[in-house]
Amino acid sequence: MSEEQGNNFSGEVDVLLIGAGIMSATLSAMLRELEPDWSQAIYERLDGPAEESSYPLNNAGTGHSALCELNYTPEKNGRIDVSKAMAINEKFQLARQFWSHQLEAGLLSDPQDFINPVPHVSFAQGEDQIDYLRRRYENLSGNHMFPNMKFTQDEAEFSEKLPLMAKGRNFAEEPVAISWIDEGTDINYGALTTKFVETAKQNGTVVRYGHEVINLKRDGGKWKVTVRNVHTGDKQVVTARFVFVGAGGYALDLLRKAGVPEVRGYAGFPISGLWLRTTNQELVAQHQAKVYGKAKVGAPPMSVPHLDLRVIDGEQSLLFGPYGGWSPKFLKKGSYLDLFTSIRPDNIPSYLGVAATNIDLVKYLVSEVFKDFDGRLEALHEYYPEADGKDWDIVVAGQRVQVIKPAPAPSFGSLEFGTALVNDQDGSIAGILGASPGASITPAAMLELLERCFGEHMIEWADKLHDMFPTYGVSLKSDAAAFQKQWDWTQKTLGLEA
Repeated sequence: MSEEQGNNFSGEVDVLLIGAGIMSATLSAMLRELEPDWSQAIYERLDGPAEESSYPLNNAGTGHSALCELNYTPEKNGRIDVSKAMAINEKFQLARQFWSHQLEAGLLSDPQDFINPVPHVSFAQGEDQIDYLRRRYENLSGNHMFPNMKFTQDEAEFSEKLPLMAKGRNFAEEPVAISWIDEGTDINYGALTTKFVETAKQNGTVVRYGHEVINLKRDGGKWKVTVRNVHTGDKQVVTARFVFVGAGGYALDLLRKAGVPEVRGYAGFPISGLWLRTTNQELVAQHQAKVYGKAKVGAPPMSVPHLDLRVIDGEQSLLFGPYGGWSPKFLKKGSYLDLFTSIRPDNIPSYLGVAATNIDLVKYLVSEVFKDFDGRLEALHEYYPEADGKDWDIVVAGQRVQVIKPAPAPSFGSLEFGTALVNDQDGSIAGILGASPGASITPAAMLELLERCFGEHMIEWADKLHDMFPTYGVSLKSDAAAFQKQWDWTQKTLGLEA
C-alpha cells in the first residue's frame, strides 16, 4: 500500500493494531515481513507513538534478562528458584535476535539510538540479604545464560565498581555485597518504537494518531471497530480480519467490550509510580550501572528499588525508584474514572479476593503515597548515602495495571505480576495484559501470538521466522552452544561488544 493509498484509506484492513507502543509496533514489523501484502492500520489515542508505557521515562529501560532483578529468583523452602529467571532470559534473547535481524535487513539503523551496554548489578544489605545473594550467585554463575557473573563483599572492589554508592557508606556498620554482569543493557523503548512505526508508515501501514478505539463488534468472521477522532469527535467504523489490542491499561476494557470470553471475571489494579532523577553529569560519571535491590515487604515487583544509568537520545542521567503510588487511572493520560467504570458484576469477586489477601500491598502503597520529598530522599540514601536533594527532581513514571485473575469458587481472584497474552478461541483478536517484564519480551510474546492466532501459516512462515529468530524452536536453556552462537552474533550486531 503506497503513502497515497494510506491517505485515501477505505476503512478495511487485514490487520488493525490498537495503540502505537512497542507491542503493536513489533507485531506490525513481524507481520510486514511475513505477509507484506496484508494491509495494516495502527490507531493511537495520543498524538504520537510511544507516549504511554513505551515512553523512556515511563519505564526503567532495563533489558529484563533477569541478570540482576532479584524478584525473578525467589527463595522457596530455603532454595533459590532460578526457573523464572532462565525463562525471562531466554525470551529476552529472542528480542536481541529480532532487533539484530532488523538491523541486518536495513529495517532498523543506529543501534546505539535504542540500546547501550550498561552493567547489571544486584545489591544486598545486611547479612541475610548477603547470604541470599551469595547463594543466588552460586546458582547462576556457572550457567551459560548468565555469562561472566561476579560477586564481591570486598569494600575496595565495591567502591571501584560503584563509587557513587560507596561515598559516605559505613561498611563496618552494615555489610553489603554485590553480584554483577557487565553485559547488561539499557534500552530506549520509545526510540525503538518510533523507528518501527516510521518504517511501517514508509511501507504502507496506515497510522492514525489522535484516534481512540471505543468499541469492537464481531461481524461474521471480521471485526467492526469504531474509532473516534479525539480532536473533532468524528467517528469511523473500520473493518478488520484480525485485531491486536496493545492499548496498555485500556487493553482489558477493550477486550471486554469485544466480548472475548477469555477475560470474563478479569479485573485490573492500577499502580502508579515516581522516579527521582538527576542529570548532574558529575554524579552520572560515578554510576555507570543499573543496580537492583530487594523489594520491601508488600511491594509489587515493579517497585523493586533500583538506581539506574539511563541513556536517552544520547544523554545520560540517573533514575532512582520507582516509588509506588496509586491512582484510579488505567493510563498515565487516562481518566480518574477508569477503575470505577471497570467494575462489573463478573469481576467483583476478583476485586474482593485481592483486597482480602493483599493487605501488605495496600499498606505499602498507602505509605508510599504519603511520602514527601525528604521521605523519598531517605530511601535513596540507602543506595547513595551522600545524595543531596538539590541534585534530584521528581519524574512521574508510567501507569501500570496489574491483572487480577479470577479463580474457581470458592476462591477469589489473585493478583498476577507479569505479562500475559490473551486471545479468543478463533484467533481473530488478541491483547497483552499486565506489566514487567513487558517490553523486554515483546518479540517472544508476539511470536507466541503468531502461534496461537495464525497457526495455519506457521509452516509456510518457517523460513522467515528462522531468519528473524535463528534459535526458534531451540531451548537456549539447555543448548549452551546455540546460546553462545546467538549471543556472539547479537553482541556484535547490536554494537554491544567491549
